Amino acid sequence: MPFAQLVIGSPGAGKSTYCDGMQQFMGAIKRKCAVVNLDPANDHTSYAPAIDVRDLVTIDEIMEQEDLGPNGGILYALEELEHNFEWLEEGLKALGDDYVLFDCPGQVELFTHHASLRNIFFRLQKLGYRLVVVALTDSVVLSRPSLYVSSLLLALRSMLQMDLPHLNVLTKIDNLKNYPDLPFNLDFYTEVQDLKYLLPFLNREQTSGIPGPMKADATSSADDRDEDEPTSKYSALNKAIVELVEDFALVGFETLAVEDKKSMMILLRAIDRAGGYAFGGVEGANDTVWQLAMRSDAVTMDALDVQERWLDRREEMDEEERKAWAEEAAQLPGAPETQHVDPEEAEAQQHEAQAAPKAADEDDDMEDLEEQRKFLETQKQKSGGIPVVRKG
Repeated sequence: MPFAQLVIGSPGAGKSTYCDGMQQFMGAIKRKCAVVNLDPANDHTSYAPAIDVRDLVTIDEIMEQEDLGPNGGILYALEELEHNFEWLEEGLKALGDDYVLFDCPGQVELFTHHASLRNIFFRLQKLGYRLVVVALTDSVVLSRPSLYVSSLLLALRSMLQMDLPHLNVLTKIDNLKNYPDLPFNLDFYTEVQDLKYLLPFLNREQTSGIPGPMKADATSSADDRDEDEPTSKYSALNKAIVELVEDFALVGFETLAVEDKKSMMILLRAIDRAGGYAFGGVEGANDTVWQLAMRSDAVTMDALDVQERWLDRREEMDEEERKAWAEEAAQLPGAPETQHVDPEEAEAQQHEAQAAPKAADEDDDMEDLEEQRKFLETQKQKSGGIPVVRKG
């Protein structure tokens, strides 16, 4: 029985990057994996797709023949794929029981209310695939309460529309350090509980009229509200939305830094649990470090661990990781012997290396000046002087 991930998400969430990184990670744990591109507008994939919907239909052809815009062209292309599902079925037969990543288009209407993508997924189920929807959301949404609430609504609507095992993932979590401090710890946003505490911050954002990421006031809390503080005209709507999300109690988030192996491993284990994946006898024969980690429960990371890794102690833990990589590389067979270098000597060598380019630049400047001087002298000898053009 083959397994598959259906990778959805709004444009810029990192779907293609995720598919590329997940395929590489699965290769490292000796799990056969193929990527299927279902986005007819994705003509610059970082991976080599095993099946590409552009071999069936392209967005340029649709826009030209049907006189449609980009969004309408994407919807039309997915309808064409639904009507020609046999083409996709034939391609999947050639993949056998490989684990498949379906890279889907980013138009949100495809996974919120349009039927074609959902119908394609259900027909994949009939072929025997065990599917898990992996919905990616850029972690930049945490920087503004309004963006976060919007992403909650989108996630909830997608879960109800797809009606499949579903995981919501905050991607690019390693970029959170570049945004202003969040008013709450990361687990508040991933567990999606007690959203009422977010309402005062949402009110301040809507009444301030200031675009861009908001900086949290470290001295204020959700209960601290100035009596003279204006009330947003959307306050009742805000309250109704957060109550709606809490009443369904469906939405929660995993986190991902796609370049971090541990982060990728923990997410894949969550996907495996959602889809019922289990290692078979053939795959269990290998014993690489990442396969052992995947088969054990020794490595875990909750939201507080993620916050510590990527927000609170990022520089320190980055340095620890680099040292661990260096030690691991030194223990590999055939690795070159490393020599101990005195710190003061290393610092002196670094200063010399930094000074060398500057000296080279100064030498180049002097040579240019010398060439210019020689050229002027030559022109002066030929013409008896440097001609001067006077304006009349």
